[in-house]
Amino acid sequence: MNQSTYHIPALLEQSLAALDVQPDGVYIDCTYGGGGHSKAIVKCLDAEQGGHLYAFDQDRDAVKNAIDDKRFTMILSNFRYLENFMAYHDVDKVDGVLADLGVSFHHFDDPERGFSFRWPEGSLDMRMNRMAGRSAADIVNTCPAEELTRIFRLYGEMKRAPQIAAALIQARQKEPITTVSQFLDIIRSFINPRQEKKELAQIFQALRIEVNDELGALRAMLNAALKVLRPGGRLAVITYHSLEDRLVKNFMKTGNMEGTDNRDLFGNSSSPMRMLGSKPIVPTQAETDANPRSRSAKLRTAVKL
Repeated sequence: MNQSTYHIPALLEQSLAALDVQPDGVYIDCTYGGGGHSKAIVKCLDAEQGGHLYAFDQDRDAVKNAIDDKRFTMILSNFRYLENFMAYHDVDKVDGVLADLGVSFHHFDDPERGFSFRWPEGSLDMRMNRMAGRSAADIVNTCPAEELTRIFRLYGEMKRAPQIAAALIQARQKEPITTVSQFLDIIRSFINPRQEKKELAQIFQALRIEVNDELGALRAMLNAALKVLRPGGRLAVITYHSLEDRLVKNFMKTGNMEGTDNRDLFGNSSSPMRMLGSKPIVPTQAETDANPRSRSAKLRTAVKL
């Protein structure tokens, strides 16, 4: 499996510019995926000057395609444990941290992973790390109505979340819901036919976020990145939906997830970071034409003070 089929990196050149990659720098790629961003960063590094890249991925499929290079270290783990692994590798401070929060093409295009409604025959799984945690099937078969409603309303912004939850509970009393096909049969009557793809994507997104605790992992990673970055180091994050983007924007502006602008007695902001640019960088028309899945990507960058 090569990188072009596994995943096409979004905003590649813009990400390199955001990190301001230097030959002697030490960097972290939180989301290795197909290795597109990592390979581009490694090419800029000089091993003799101490240049090195540490990359994280919790999916063993991604780790199988790890770069074989002395300037590169692959870490099989969720990026939420970034600080722990940097300590393990005796890395005190780094010059830049990159995270592309998009789901790899490989996940969407593998029917057995259950990430997409395009593959009805697939298992209702959605785990990035198939060795741990609850699957999507576990959630829809065990969570109470209130919890299912919260998931679809908060993470999928579905107005009919209570009805979807009730239908799932009724259906699972007859037989376990284990396949994408079963799940689709239950929820389709609550979908607006004129917005079918959009609403199905929202529902699947909601389950995926819950299964992988994506927002919890993002919060942990942002806090860890701030700790391991040296003053002047850069944090660059590519988001794909408003929930992620809001967290990243708040954190980069204020140093906290709520976006609270804490100030000292003299009215000076106490934020530990400075955002570069007031608006996110988005793909060009040429990039979205070549890679339609990049159309919702937003790149934000901040410098540690």
